[in-house]
Amino acid sequence: MATSNTEEIKEIERKEQGVINFDEFPPEVLIKHPLQHTWTLWYYEPDKSKLWEESQREITSFDTAEDFWSLYNHIKPASELRQGCDYSMFKQGIRPMWEDDANKLGGRWLINLDKKQRAMDLDHFWLEILLCMIGEAFNEYSDDVCGAVVNVRLKGDKIGVWTANSNCEESVMEIGRKLKERLRITPKVTIGYQVHKDTMIKKGSQTKNSYTV
Repeated sequence: MATSNTEEIKEIERKEQGVINFDEFPPEVLIKHPLQHTWTLWYYEPDKSKLWEESQREITSFDTAEDFWSLYNHIKPASELRQGCDYSMFKQGIRPMWEDDANKLGGRWLINLDKKQRAMDLDHFWLEILLCMIGEAFNEYSDDVCGAVVNVRLKGDKIGVWTANSNCEESVMEIGRKLKERLRITPKVTIGYQVHKDTMIKKGSQTKNSYTV
C-alpha cells in the first residue's frame, strides 16, 4: 500500500536519472503517476524590510510523482540554502505557519541536526521525509500530516513534520515512530513532538515536548 507507493516513487526517480530513456516512447504511453494529494513547495528567505509572512514565497504545486522529481532535481538541496532560509512542503491550501486553520490545533515532530550533520544527513533526511509524505507512508495516519519544514541555521539545522491535531495521541505517536524507522534514527536518540501553541507562548529558548519516541 503506502510502502509500495513510496517504492514506486523511488523507481520513477531511477527512471528519471537515465535508466530508461523516455524519448524512446510515444507520448501516449508516458502516463504520469498521480499522488493522493497536491503538494506546494514554499521558500523563505529573511528580509528585514518585510514581515515574516511576506517573506514566505509559494514556489509551485505538483500532484504527480514525476512532477515532484522534476521539481526536486531543479532546486538547490537544503544543505546549500543560505543561513536563515527554509524550505516548506505542505498540502495545497495549507500555509507553513502556525496560524493556518489546518495547523493551529497541531504540532510538529522536531529533528535537530548539528553542524556536521548538514553534510552527512540533512539532504537525506529531508528527501526521505518528502517521500514519506507524498507516498502516504504514514498509512491510515497520512491524512493527519500537514507538511514539513527544513530550517537552515548557523547553530544547527532543524526539520519539522507538522500534524493537524496534537490531541490525537495515537496518530501523533505512530507518525513519530514511522519517522524514526524511515530515517533509521538509532533508538538511543530521542525525538520530541512540540505543540504549536506551546511554541508560540514559550518563555525560554526551549519548548517542552508533549510526546517523545
